[in-house]
Amino acid sequence: MTLTLGANTINAYLPIFLMLLAAIGFAVMNLMATKLIGPSRTGDRKGETYESGMTPVNTARKRFNIRFYLIAMVFLVFDIEVIFLYPWAHTFTSLDPRSDTSTVWLLRIFFFLFTTLVAYVYGYRKGVFKFD
Repeated sequence: MTLTLGANTINAYLPIFLMLLAAIGFAVMNLMATKLIGPSRTGDRKGETYESGMTPVNTARKRFNIRFYLIAMVFLVFDIEVIFLYPWAHTFTSLDPRSDTSTVWLLRIFFFLFTTLVAYVYGYRKGVFKFD
């Protein structure tokens, strides 16, 4: 078995080489522009917090209350559950209302909403939504 590189083989890989060359060129140009135009840090401030080029005000090791994380997680859970409702609504509108499959889909979404309500009540009883 011999390997032959003809003009057709090289032409087939030409778009890949051009894309690779463009990516490398873009990266090099961005690094050079940052070095030429961007601000330079002077002094011995390597260990300090970087705040968008401004002088740091406080330390970056600030402690957050656990309620912050609880609210964030509850928000994400309910946000994701709402996102799951959109495909269901689109599918449900295209079903025939007289068929058994539409009843099954409706029962599935009621079960989904029921479990969401149970999670919400559980979080409320545990005091997740209190800001005291």
